Amino acid sequence: MEVYNRYYKAMYNTAYRIVKDSFEAEDIMQDSFLTAFTKLDSLKNESTFGSWLKRIVVNNSIYHYNKNSKYSDVPLDNVMYKIEDEQGIAEDYEFTNLKATQVMQSMKQLKENYQVSLTLHLIEGYDYEEISEIMNISHANCRTMISRAKESLRQKLQPLAEL
Repeated sequence: MEVYNRYYKAMYNTAYRIVKDSFEAEDIMQDSFLTAFTKLDSLKNESTFGSWLKRIVVNNSIYHYNKNSKYSDVPLDNVMYKIEDEQGIAEDYEFTNLKATQVMQSMKQLKENYQVSLTLHLIEGYDYEEISEIMNISHANCRTMISRAKESLRQKLQPLAEL
Protein backbone atom coordinates (compact mmCIF):
# COMPACT_ATOMS: atom_id res chain seq x y z
CA MET A 1 0.00 0.00 0.00
CA GLU A 2 2.90 2.31 0.76
CA VAL A 3 4.31 1.85 -2.75
CA TYR A 4 0.89 2.54 -4.26
CA ASN A 5 0.45 5.71 -2.20
CA ARG A 6 3.89 6.94 -3.20
CA TYR A 7 3.36 6.57 -6.97
CA TYR A 8 -0.35 6.62 -7.81
CA LYS A 9 -0.74 10.39 -8.38
CA ALA A 10 2.23 10.63 -10.71
CA MET A 11 1.18 7.52 -12.63
CA TYR A 12 -2.40 8.79 -12.97
CA ASN A 13 -1.13 12.14 -14.31
CA THR A 14 1.14 10.36 -16.77
CA ALA A 15 -1.72 8.22 -18.09
CA TYR A 16 -4.11 11.19 -18.18
CA ARG A 17 -1.76 13.33 -20.27
CA ILE A 18 -1.69 10.60 -22.91
CA VAL A 19 -5.25 9.21 -22.99
CA LYS A 20 -6.96 12.50 -22.08
CA ASP A 21 -9.75 10.79 -20.15
CA SER A 22 -9.98 10.72 -16.37
CA PHE A 23 -11.73 7.36 -15.99
CA GLU A 24 -9.55 5.62 -18.53
CA ALA A 25 -6.40 7.05 -16.93
CA GLU A 26 -7.51 5.67 -13.58
CA ASP A 27 -8.13 2.23 -15.09
CA ILE A 28 -4.76 2.28 -16.84
CA MET A 29 -3.03 3.31 -13.63
CA GLN A 30 -4.63 0.48 -11.65
CA ASP A 31 -3.96 -2.09 -14.39
CA SER A 32 -0.35 -0.94 -14.52
CA PHE A 33 0.06 -1.41 -10.77
CA LEU A 34 -1.40 -4.90 -11.06
CA THR A 35 0.97 -5.72 -13.89
CA ALA A 36 3.92 -4.33 -11.94
CA PHE A 37 3.09 -6.25 -8.78
CA THR A 38 2.52 -9.52 -10.63
CA LYS A 39 5.78 -9.16 -12.58
CA LEU A 40 7.83 -7.79 -9.70
CA ASP A 41 10.22 -10.73 -9.99
CA SER A 42 11.35 -9.48 -13.42
CA LEU A 43 12.56 -6.17 -11.92
CA LYS A 44 16.33 -6.43 -11.66
CA ASN A 45 17.10 -3.35 -9.56
CA GLU A 46 14.72 -2.23 -6.80
CA SER A 47 15.89 1.37 -7.05
CA THR A 48 14.45 1.63 -10.57
CA PHE A 49 10.89 0.67 -9.57
CA GLY A 50 9.47 4.15 -10.22
CA SER A 51 10.86 4.42 -13.74
CA TRP A 52 9.92 0.81 -14.47
CA LEU A 53 6.34 1.45 -13.32
CA LYS A 54 6.19 4.67 -15.33
CA ARG A 55 7.28 2.78 -18.43
CA ILE A 56 4.45 0.27 -17.88
CA VAL A 57 1.97 3.15 -17.48
CA VAL A 58 3.20 4.91 -20.63
CA ASN A 59 3.08 1.71 -22.69
CA ASN A 60 -0.44 0.90 -21.45
CA SER A 61 -1.54 4.49 -22.08
CA ILE A 62 -0.15 4.52 -25.63
CA TYR A 63 -1.84 1.19 -26.30
CA HIS A 64 -5.23 2.46 -25.06
CA TYR A 65 -4.78 5.80 -26.84
CA ASN A 66 -4.07 4.10 -30.17
CA LYS A 67 -6.92 1.64 -29.67
CA ASN A 68 -9.44 4.39 -28.90
CA SER A 69 -8.21 6.97 -31.40
CA LYS A 70 -9.16 4.64 -34.24
CA TYR A 71 -12.81 5.05 -33.28
CA SER A 72 -13.19 8.50 -31.78
CA ASP A 73 -11.49 11.86 -31.62
CA VAL A 74 -10.94 12.90 -28.00
CA PRO A 75 -9.90 16.52 -27.39
CA LEU A 76 -6.88 17.31 -25.25
CA ASP A 77 -8.17 18.59 -21.91
CA ASN A 78 -6.43 21.28 -19.92
CA VAL A 79 -4.19 19.82 -17.28
CA MET A 80 -3.60 22.46 -14.66
CA TYR A 81 -1.51 22.21 -11.56
CA LYS A 82 -1.66 24.68 -8.71
CA ILE A 83 1.65 26.12 -7.70
CA GLU A 84 1.47 26.65 -3.97
CA ASP A 85 3.81 27.94 -1.32
CA GLU A 86 3.58 27.59 2.46
CA GLN A 87 0.87 30.26 2.81
CA GLY A 88 -1.33 28.99 -0.02
CA ILE A 89 -1.32 30.03 -3.65
CA ALA A 90 1.89 31.60 -4.88
CA GLU A 91 1.92 35.21 -6.02
CA ASP A 92 2.69 34.36 -9.64
CA TYR A 93 -0.02 31.68 -9.80
CA GLU A 94 -2.26 33.62 -12.20
CA PHE A 95 0.61 34.38 -14.56
CA THR A 96 1.87 30.79 -14.47
CA ASN A 97 -1.69 29.50 -14.85
CA LEU A 98 -2.24 31.76 -17.87
CA LYS A 99 1.00 30.62 -19.53
CA ALA A 100 0.23 26.95 -18.92
CA THR A 101 -3.28 27.42 -20.28
CA GLN A 102 -1.93 29.08 -23.42
CA VAL A 103 0.56 26.28 -24.02
CA MET A 104 -2.08 23.59 -23.47
CA GLN A 105 -4.54 25.39 -25.76
CA SER A 106 -1.86 25.67 -28.43
CA MET A 107 -0.97 21.99 -28.05
CA LYS A 108 -4.62 21.12 -28.71
CA GLN A 109 -4.23 22.61 -32.17
CA LEU A 110 -1.31 20.32 -33.08
CA LYS A 111 -1.67 17.04 -34.93
CA GLU A 112 -2.31 14.08 -32.64
CA ASN A 113 1.11 12.48 -33.17
CA TYR A 114 2.75 15.85 -32.40
CA GLN A 115 0.75 16.09 -29.16
CA VAL A 116 1.76 12.61 -28.02
CA SER A 117 5.43 12.99 -28.97
CA LEU A 118 5.73 16.40 -27.26
CA THR A 119 3.99 15.10 -24.15
CA LEU A 120 6.39 12.17 -23.94
CA HIS A 121 9.45 14.32 -24.63
CA LEU A 122 8.79 17.61 -22.82
CA ILE A 123 6.46 16.57 -20.01
CA GLU A 124 7.39 12.96 -19.32
CA GLY A 125 11.09 13.43 -20.08
CA TYR A 126 11.64 10.51 -22.44
CA ASP A 127 14.51 10.71 -24.91
CA TYR A 128 14.22 10.16 -28.66
CA GLU A 129 15.20 6.52 -28.51
CA GLU A 130 12.57 5.72 -25.88
CA ILE A 131 9.88 7.66 -27.74
CA SER A 132 10.67 5.96 -31.04
CA GLU A 133 10.33 2.60 -29.28
CA ILE A 134 7.07 3.60 -27.55
CA MET A 135 5.50 5.04 -30.71
CA ASN A 136 6.93 2.29 -32.92
CA ILE A 137 8.69 4.66 -35.33
CA SER A 138 12.31 5.01 -36.43
CA HIS A 139 14.76 7.11 -34.43
CA ALA A 140 15.20 9.56 -37.32
CA ASN A 141 11.42 9.86 -37.77
CA CYS A 142 11.05 10.52 -34.04
CA ARG A 143 13.63 13.33 -34.07
CA THR A 144 12.02 14.89 -37.13
CA MET A 145 8.51 14.63 -35.67
CA ILE A 146 9.51 16.23 -32.36
CA SER A 147 11.43 18.97 -34.15
CA ARG A 148 8.44 19.74 -36.36
CA ALA A 149 6.07 19.55 -33.38
CA LYS A 150 8.21 22.04 -31.43
CA GLU A 151 8.33 24.38 -34.42
CA SER A 152 4.58 24.11 -34.93
CA LEU A 153 3.97 24.82 -31.24
CA ARG A 154 6.43 27.73 -31.36
CA GLN A 155 4.55 29.24 -34.33
CA LYS A 156 1.22 28.91 -32.52
CA LEU A 157 2.64 30.52 -29.35
CA GLN A 158 4.45 33.35 -31.14
CA PRO A 159 1.37 35.61 -31.53
CA LEU A 160 0.53 35.08 -27.85
CA ALA A 161 4.03 36.09 -26.78
CA GLU A 162 3.71 39.39 -28.61
CA LEU A 163 0.63 40.42 -26.60
